[in-house]
Formats: sequence, C-alpha cells, structure tokens
Amino acid sequence: MPIFYKGLLLECCYRLDLLVRGRVIVEIKSVEAIGPIHIAQVITYLRIKKLPVALLLNFNVERMVEGVHRLVNTLALPPWSPPSAPSAPLL
Repeated sequence: MPIFYKGLLLECCYRLDLLVRGRVIVEIKSVEAIGPIHIAQVITYLRIKKLPVALLLNFNVERMVEGVHRLVNTLALPPWSPPSAPSAPLL
C-alpha cells in the first residue's frame, strides 16, 4: 500500500494480506494470541485505505471461530441516524 502525505509518496511501505473487492481487508496471522500490535496494524491499514471493516484471522487456534476478529474503523463509517417512523400504521 503506497502512503501519500501532503501529496508526497513516502518511502515506507505496508503490505496487507488480502483486499476483498476493494472493501474488506483480511489480515492473516498464525500466532499464540492476537495482541494489541496486531490490532493496531489492521486499524492502520483501515485508516490508510479509508475502509470501514477488516477481518483479522489467527490460524493458530483449535477452532477457527476463536481466531476470527472483526475490526471496525469508526472514522470511515457514515454518521448514524435513527430510522424514520413509518408513514402508515402497520397492521
């Protein structure tokens, strides 16, 4: 992922594992436990790409359901608005 700051391309480089349909980042790990550094890495990717969600997958678990972590970039989400009231009563 190239990084631009004030129109200049920075020499550092980040490599995300998968980008699905340009919308969801999938970061793959095989570690004893997901730590704050892994979460910070994925949140950084989300902020750089301005995407709302990512999956952090750790394959070093007994059951895969234990290794799936969904991360959300709250800065990329549209503001929440309450649902409008229905125009006709529901029967």
